[in-house]
Amino acid sequence: MQAILAQAQKMQEQLLTAQQELADAQVTGTAGGGLVTATVSGAGELKALVIDPEVVDPEDTETLADLVVAAVRDAGNNAQRLAEEKMGPLAGGLGGGGLGLPGL
Repeated sequence: MQAILAQAQKMQEQLLTAQQELADAQVTGTAGGGLVTATVSGAGELKALVIDPEVVDPEDTETLADLVVAAVRDAGNNAQRLAEEKMGPLAGGLGGGGLGLPGL
């Protein structure tokens, strides 16, 4: 039982470390061939948005809005992939009886 508790504690520490790494990480997403770039944290929080002046057309704000949404969505998807990479191995150890305990 002591070994199982030690293993659980180690996994919890690894999980906390991975969560902190995600919070500190930044990933980007782009749209329009790089005309709009969004930067989000590993947790998916929007940190920055860069819009190339070339794409700004006062007569066509819908296209700009679509590019912003697409860039933010792309960045969010990249953050999700990063989270799966970092958390996947840890989450796999918790589910399906990874520790030999119900629910863990």
